[in-house]
Amino acid sequence: MRATVKDVALRAGVSPKTVSNVINGIVPVAERTKARVEAALAELDYVPNLSARGLRNGRTGVIALALPDLGTPYSAELAHHIVEVAHEQGWSVQIEETGPDPQREFDLVSKARSNLIDGLILNPVALDASAIGVGGNLPPMVMLGEVDQRRVDHVGVDNVAAARNMTLALAHGGRRRIAILGATETRRTDTAEVRTRGYHQALTELGIDRDPHLEIPCDEWTPRGSAEALCKFLSFNVLPDALFCFTDSIAIGALSVLAAAGHRVPHDILVAGFDDIDHGQYAVPALTTISFDKRALAEEAVRLLTERMADRDRAPVEVTLPYRLVVRGSSSVS
Repeated sequence: MRATVKDVALRAGVSPKTVSNVINGIVPVAERTKARVEAALAELDYVPNLSARGLRNGRTGVIALALPDLGTPYSAELAHHIVEVAHEQGWSVQIEETGPDPQREFDLVSKARSNLIDGLILNPVALDASAIGVGGNLPPMVMLGEVDQRRVDHVGVDNVAAARNMTLALAHGGRRRIAILGATETRRTDTAEVRTRGYHQALTELGIDRDPHLEIPCDEWTPRGSAEALCKFLSFNVLPDALFCFTDSIAIGALSVLAAAGHRVPHDILVAGFDDIDHGQYAVPALTTISFDKRALAEEAVRLLTERMADRDRAPVEVTLPYRLVVRGSSSVS
């Protein structure tokens, strides 16, 4: 017969409630007690009865992760870490792509309200089009990314500061014509807005007048989209001294265009990205970028979502992760 929680509790010398706390990971348990329970779980080959648990606590054991574009390397890396962390804590993950359609976010929130999923980790594009921005009670939810709000728990990086630091680094050595690639033209994104804000702050500190021509619009944040945007820019403008791309995928497309046009990186122009995707370090030259710990972001997001399920009334929590500027060959002139 399959071992029960009571069997595990008897083997570990603890109460069934303590065993449940260890299995669910919601209520902290002393490390020595946790170790005894985990040993008993392994010895008895305990398998949780998820359907029975769902009937008792009203949970499905499933959380949803919604990202704007699953086709990007950044989304793939982030989804990988969130799925790994969630599985380690006994959650299954339903992955969704919201794309440019805000209705997909509303559908997911509706599922959570209807208890079809237990909670939602969401990376919205813009607050004014997001389900977070509407009224009404929200289900357990954690937000990732750059949208600035105070309604739900949030995990992210200080993008304004990071973009400012990157711009200052690219200006080192007297470079004045620093362009950005990723400004939006036909669709608004909070990511573009906050990174542009950091860029503007750096220009002000450097005493450089803002030149709208150096803010290159790119609505499709892919190598193809950035390649098309940069080709169009270069056909009408002089090569900038440096190019700050708002994602590494954008920067990889830019590197291809510059190489094809005979421009040497970093000798003729410095190039940098943001997010530190794995592909960036294998670009030619290797890509300078803003890096942060994606595993830590996943751990914080799952932790906050689990705590929110246990206490829906607590005030929203803001977690800001550290970042670092990683200098590689695309901006390092020997």
